[in-house]
Amino acid sequence: MSVTVSYPGVYVEEIPSGVHTITGVATSITAFVGGAQRGPVNDPVSVFSFGDFDRTFGGMTADLLPGTTVPLYSMAFAVNDFFLNGGSQAVIVRVVADAASLAAAAPAAPAGKGAAPAADAAAPAPAAPAPSAAAAAQIPVGAALTLAASSPGSWGNNLSATVDLKTRDQTNKNLFNLTVTEKDPVTGQTVTTETFFNLSAAAQDPTYVVSYLASNSQLVVVNGAVQGAPTAGSYTATAGSGNDGPPVTDAQIFGSNLQANKQGIYALDKTDIFNLLVIPPYKSPMANTDVASLIENCVAYCQQQRAFLLVDPPDTWDNSNPSLALTNFIENDFGTFHSASDAPSYAAIFYPRLQKPNPMMGNQIQVFPSSGTIAGICARTDGQRGVWKAPAGIDATLAGVTGLTVSLNDGDNGLFNPLGINCLRTFPIIGSIVWGSRTLDGADVMASDYKYIPVRRFTLFLESSLYRGTQWCVFEPNDEPLWSQIRLNVGSFMQTLFLQGAFQGGSASQAYFVKCDSESTTQTDINNGIVNIVVGFAPLKPAEFVVLQIQQMAGQTQS
Repeated sequence: MSVTVSYPGVYVEEIPSGVHTITGVATSITAFVGGAQRGPVNDPVSVFSFGDFDRTFGGMTADLLPGTTVPLYSMAFAVNDFFLNGGSQAVIVRVVADAASLAAAAPAAPAGKGAAPAADAAAPAPAAPAPSAAAAAQIPVGAALTLAASSPGSWGNNLSATVDLKTRDQTNKNLFNLTVTEKDPVTGQTVTTETFFNLSAAAQDPTYVVSYLASNSQLVVVNGAVQGAPTAGSYTATAGSGNDGPPVTDAQIFGSNLQANKQGIYALDKTDIFNLLVIPPYKSPMANTDVASLIENCVAYCQQQRAFLLVDPPDTWDNSNPSLALTNFIENDFGTFHSASDAPSYAAIFYPRLQKPNPMMGNQIQVFPSSGTIAGICARTDGQRGVWKAPAGIDATLAGVTGLTVSLNDGDNGLFNPLGINCLRTFPIIGSIVWGSRTLDGADVMASDYKYIPVRRFTLFLESSLYRGTQWCVFEPNDEPLWSQIRLNVGSFMQTLFLQGAFQGGSASQAYFVKCDSESTTQTDINNGIVNIVVGFAPLKPAEFVVLQIQQMAGQTQS
């Protein structure tokens, strides 16, 4: 803004520098998608500790997948492993088997259903009834209104409500006080209590029970119409009205129609940013995921979101003989993994699984997947060294782990590594650590530019940071003043990373370049409203093979 001069003297004018500082985005916000005891459904929630997760989603339980010793809610264990190993922020998406997803996943009726069976044909066994969908518990509060648990699940069956009429104006028949209590189903002790004074049954009042509970209660909402103020008394949840539903399946995580409705993994469209994606195993018999479907759907989504998927291997690999696991991978899974995705460099897989105590089963040593632990190690490494450092090596220890399901040696490691399988190893004194850092596109035969996890993740960091940091350019006049500002701002960001040791090269010119001028942006581009910014960098690649050359010195005569 120019200064208006009106008197003889000195005028001071502040001139904008034209600097738009680019700030690096977060690198280790980890999204978890899976089943939980309670909490919002298909709605991402940020948590910053396992305590946060426990309060909102119910924490770890002793519930098991049917017919197994595997935790039903494996996501809670994975989130706990994440924070135990150095994670600081997670985004949780709880999914449940609701009626819509069960109907979508139901098999089609066989052809000729109406035809009568042959007289000598054995009658088929009756089909097992379909498992009921997850449902929220109902608490009828007299004839006036019905409360429902704030989220589906059997947890709501432990809720009760108490109404009294000792309000601020006892002549107002619309007012009442409400206390909602949740009790532990085993001990009967109170877990949580919420009390709301002077609620109203009248929609025009500021404390109208429907809107007030929706905004302020963590336990209940109003279900249906309000017929008036309830009478004083105590009310309990209808027995069995809260239902956990069947275990999570593919249909709730990446099934049809989920993307359009922003459900399952696509609920993450509602969050600002996430960098790592973990789908805790959810299938029997050894808590598997459908790995091929997982990669096909989730890798494509990660590519859109500039995120990275951590994959747990199928239980068929979990064999005491590593060569059998390798054979299974080569014969059954390798081609599947790579044909399932156009962007396998957006995912990585780690083998074998972990042995660790289960606090919900008397600390018995049980088998757990590693994806939550690996996500925590990525977060720890990013904080200590930077996203350009491989989350592997003797510092990448697996906290809380007593051992691995398979003991790998150097020879085994030499078989898996060229195929892009990251090994977890146990070394004397050091303990169990991550000993590999390749993407699913990291097989030697692929010769990919994104062979290594830190190269892919660092590239995603740069893309996201520059995408967000150059939004100010939109609608600016497209000529040299804009281009020079872009070169200055992007160059400053890249120089900061260079000084932190993020690139190869002994000088800035060897490490990176930023080009935005009349060569990168032609007159045709200008006419079309386009400005082209070309950024190149020399990525750091991990020292995967360290070769020591040792030579004995022959006896020498001293001079």
